[in-house]
Amino acid sequence: MQRRHILAASALPLIGCDPGHEIEGGFHGINLERGHFLRDTRTLPAPSRTRRTRVLIAGGGVAGLAAARALRLRGMHDFALLELEDSAGGNARGTQVGGIACPMGAHYLPVPGDDAPQLQDLLEEFGLRQRVSGRWVWEERHLCHSPQERLFFRGEWQEGLLPLHGVGPQTLAAYRKFSALVERLSKAARWVIPVTSVRASAPQLELDGITFSSWLSQQGVSDPQLLWYLDYCCRDDFGAGLNIVSAWAGIHYFASRHGFHVPGDGAPDRDGVFTWPEGNAWLTQRLAARLAAEGQLHTGQIVLHIADGKHGVEVDAFNAVSQTVDHWQAERCIVALPVMVAARVLQNPGERVLERAAQIRYAPWLVANVHIARPLHDRPGAAPSWDNVIYPEGKAPAMQSLGYVDATHQSLQRVPGASVLTWYLALGDLPEGRRQLFEQPWTHWRDALLADMAVPHPDLRSKLTRIAITRYGHAMAIPAPGTLRQINRAGRPDEGRLRFAHSDWAGYSVFEEAFALGHAAGNAAL
Repeated sequence: MQRRHILAASALPLIGCDPGHEIEGGFHGINLERGHFLRDTRTLPAPSRTRRTRVLIAGGGVAGLAAARALRLRGMHDFALLELEDSAGGNARGTQVGGIACPMGAHYLPVPGDDAPQLQDLLEEFGLRQRVSGRWVWEERHLCHSPQERLFFRGEWQEGLLPLHGVGPQTLAAYRKFSALVERLSKAARWVIPVTSVRASAPQLELDGITFSSWLSQQGVSDPQLLWYLDYCCRDDFGAGLNIVSAWAGIHYFASRHGFHVPGDGAPDRDGVFTWPEGNAWLTQRLAARLAAEGQLHTGQIVLHIADGKHGVEVDAFNAVSQTVDHWQAERCIVALPVMVAARVLQNPGERVLERAAQIRYAPWLVANVHIARPLHDRPGAAPSWDNVIYPEGKAPAMQSLGYVDATHQSLQRVPGASVLTWYLALGDLPEGRRQLFEQPWTHWRDALLADMAVPHPDLRSKLTRIAITRYGHAMAIPAPGTLRQINRAGRPDEGRLRFAHSDWAGYSVFEEAFALGHAAGNAAL
C-alpha cells in the first residue's frame, strides 16, 4: 500500500557505521498541517459546491469504517465517508519501507470472544474463521506464529514478557499474589470487550476511582519486576503507565482477556492473536477498498462544521487536494471523530460531548519503522520472536519503549533477509510529551531508538538503512480514574440526526471497541 511522501527527510552517516554508510530517515504518515488546519486557519473560502447523500460519516478510522460496513449490510449504499488523511484506517494503517509491508500503528488483534459478535462476523467475512464439523475454526495462517514474544532481561533473551530469569522466590510469590487478586476480581464482576456492552458493577466503579499504582500499593504489591511488567502492559494498551491509568483499566487488561498466570504453574496457554506484516491495516485496507471502489470514500477531507438543522444535517469539509470547501447535506450523520475534534466542529456539541472532551487525556505515540538490510545478530536465550521487548535497566519510565515487532515474522521464507522492525514509544507519561514529539527533530528519536535497541543488538547501526517515523499527537484516550464512571453515566450522546462512534466513548483505544461502536452507530443511523 503506497503511502504519502515523507514530510521531512534527510540522510546522514551515523557514528559507528561503516564508512560511507548512510541512513535515510524522517517523519512519515501523518499530515500535521491537515490535523492543525482548524487551529491555524482564520479565514476559509465559501463552499464551492453542494453535495447530497443520505448518511454522511465524518471520520475514517476503525469506527467510521465499521459504521460504513453496517450500513452496507443493511442494504444502504447512499452514503459517503470523509477521511482526513490520504487513506482510511486511523491508528490501524500500514505502509511500506524498503518494499516491505509494516504497520504505522496497531499491529495485532486478539481472537475475539462471544461478546464481540460483530467483529467475529467481520473475520468470517474475510475468511479468518469458518465452520468445520460444527465448530468454529480460526485460520491458522493468520494467527501469530511461534515464538510469539520474548524479553531481553539481565543480559539474555527469555520466553514471554514476565521477568523470570534469575528472579528470587519473593518475586515469584508476588506474581502468584497478583494472579490471585486478578482471579478474585474476575469472579466479582463481568469483564468484557467491548466494555460498552455491559453496565459497570460496583467493584469496577470502585477500582475506577483510584490509579492502578495506588491500588497496588494498598494490596501490598511492591515487587519491582512485577511493577515494571504491569506498567508495561498499561503503556502498551493505554499509552500511559500505572501512575496515570485507573485500577479498573489495569485489572481490565487481564480480566477481560487471558487473566494473569505465572509460567510453570500449570497456566493455560494465552489466547491467540492475529497479526500481519502491515498490522491491523490488513483489516482496514479491506474495509476501505470496497468503499473506494464504490466511490463512497473521500480522503483528504477536513471536516470544518457539522450542524443538525431543521431539514437535515449540514456539513462543510475542506478538500485538501482541490483547496475548496464542499457543503454536504445528509439525512443523518455519524460523527466518527475523536471527541476533542467533535466538540470543536459541532455547531451545538451538547453537554455530554463537552464534558467528555474536557475529561479525556490523550496519549501521544511514536511509531518508527526501521528497515534493516540483513538479520541482526542475537544474544543468548530465546529465539527471535514477533514481539521483542527490552527490560529498561535504569531507564526513566517516561522513555521506556514498548520494544519492537518484526514485520517478516509471519513469512515462510527459509533464509532470513531484509526486514522492518517496528519500534513503539508511548509518551503518555512524559511531561510535555506532545510538544516534544512535534518539536524534536527526527534525529532525536533516531538516537533514542538506537540507544534502546542497541542493548541487545549492537550491530543494528551497521545494518540499518532507513527509519520512517510516524507521530500521533492524540493517539488514544487514556483511561484515567473516573473514566468508567463518566462513560457509564453519559454513554454516547446520540440525539436528533447525529450518531456518535469513536473509541473515545469506550474510554480507551483498541480495535474491538472502535469496531463495536461504529457498527452500533451504523445501525442506529438507519
